[in-house]
Amino acid sequence: MKTDRIAAAAALSNTELLARLQWLAQSERGATVELVAHLVELEGRKAYLAEGYGSLFAYCTGALRLSEFVAYNCLEAARTGRKFPVVLDLLETGALNLTTLRILAPYLTPENHVAVLGEAAGLSKRETEVMVARLAPLPDVPSFLRKLPVSASWARAAVDSTGSSAPPPASSPGPPAFAAAPPTARPLIGPLAPERFRVQFTVGKETHEKLRFAQDMLRREIPDGDPGVIFDRALTLLLEEVARTKMAATAAPGPDRITAPGSRHIPAAVKRAVWFRDRGQCAFVSRQGRRCKERSFLELHHIQPFALGGEATAENISLRCRGHNAHEAEMVFGTCGPPMVH
Repeated sequence: MKTDRIAAAAALSNTELLARLQWLAQSERGATVELVAHLVELEGRKAYLAEGYGSLFAYCTGALRLSEFVAYNCLEAARTGRKFPVVLDLLETGALNLTTLRILAPYLTPENHVAVLGEAAGLSKRETEVMVARLAPLPDVPSFLRKLPVSASWARAAVDSTGSSAPPPASSPGPPAFAAAPPTARPLIGPLAPERFRVQFTVGKETHEKLRFAQDMLRREIPDGDPGVIFDRALTLLLEEVARTKMAATAAPGPDRITAPGSRHIPAAVKRAVWFRDRGQCAFVSRQGRRCKERSFLELHHIQPFALGGEATAENISLRCRGHNAHEAEMVFGTCGPPMVH
């Protein structure tokens, strides 16, 4: 029973659990490569036709019961593996995964595949997209504003978010399409070329009116009303405000107020020093030397806990993501939390 597997996992120590997960992930990669290799052969033989499936994709989703997304990725990997067998080894070691391989596949050639695959080893999806933008840069997209239509399909998409999605279209070096996405779609941020990114999102009526007003007010400075330039200026102002509230940043820092003994107040100078030193990133480092890469939901963490007399100094304060801040607190105080400080 599946519950027996959960109970078996619950009986493992942290070290055993992590080791088991590493083994399972390696086994899963090996099984995936075996699947891809067999799909290469099946596509050549077209044996799926005799089984009543009109395409290899239909066989993968029907007979093998793979999800449409997994089937699509596996087929892309199989076709790329037929051209460049080295990708199977990279998939098995984890240097590439099915998603990053799918992104790279249209840009691999007999001349560049060794160098490109070597450079892509270990990259995330976002990093791979940036790499592709360098390999095949696209022109800037035109700036435009338009009111989006409200259609029945949009209404259904907003209500029914559980339906299966069609496989993503194959990557293409051609210009991106500007078809409107449903309101529930994730905002798009994607690289077009080195140092150039396409940003696409939907705004409400009030935000649209603010943008139009900003275009009118800035007509002298930005004659064409380019939303990208206005967006950059707005972000600059927003980040300055965030720096003031989160990092206590200021062009002319004044003297900090004297902190009373036992106070939790962290002086502004300490906040500035900590954010600058830790570079706006969680500073937790594992025993293996891996530093956490989180930059969201950062908190000021007392290395020597405040409840145990830790002071609000730059040496004792460090940035932590929410998860690692709670993790280190549990390491010191357990799950019951720190003792009350009076």
